[in-house]
Amino acid sequence: MPICKTDALIVVDVQVDFCPGGNLAVPGGDEIVAIVNELIELFEKRGGLVIFSRDWHPQRHKSFRDEGGTWPPHCVQNTKGAEFHPDLLIPDSAIVVSKATDVAREAYSAFDGTGLSETLKAAGTERIFVCGLATDFCVKSTAMDARKLGYDTYVVLDASRGISEESVRASLEEMKETGIKIVKSFEIESL
Repeated sequence: MPICKTDALIVVDVQVDFCPGGNLAVPGGDEIVAIVNELIELFEKRGGLVIFSRDWHPQRHKSFRDEGGTWPPHCVQNTKGAEFHPDLLIPDSAIVVSKATDVAREAYSAFDGTGLSETLKAAGTERIFVCGLATDFCVKSTAMDARKLGYDTYVVLDASRGISEESVRASLEEMKETGIKIVKSFEIESL
């Protein structure tokens, strides 16, 4: 079934800090932008929903090493690192959801505390396509939550990048076990 208005594309965290030169760079994170832009144009043209998630951390977020967390400071609200990649196409109709905005809570999924579930329900969404950064963290968490909520869920492999090959491989297996389908961007129109 070609992409239509009951489909949604969730572009996860394609932000400056997750791209080369950023504070928490995903290897090759910027290499997906052209493919992601093609997907955005496809969903826009067919009336599908386009959603962008972003990490939007307060200054002293609990996930930061200085606060006892795992990561270096990244995607701090209103900083250059929190901006979307400059070449990323952001249509006027796109919905932006901000996650990890509570200083005391980590949030990897675009569904975590953002109201995204209600937005998708109201739009009559049936299929969700997830892409972005990083495959083995926020993309995986978002896809797993979409699946738990009952959506027919796809991860677009060539429009995503992960931290390490080993971690990505394990994450893809885990997602497949829950019924998430792993696809390439060129396959989407024939699904």
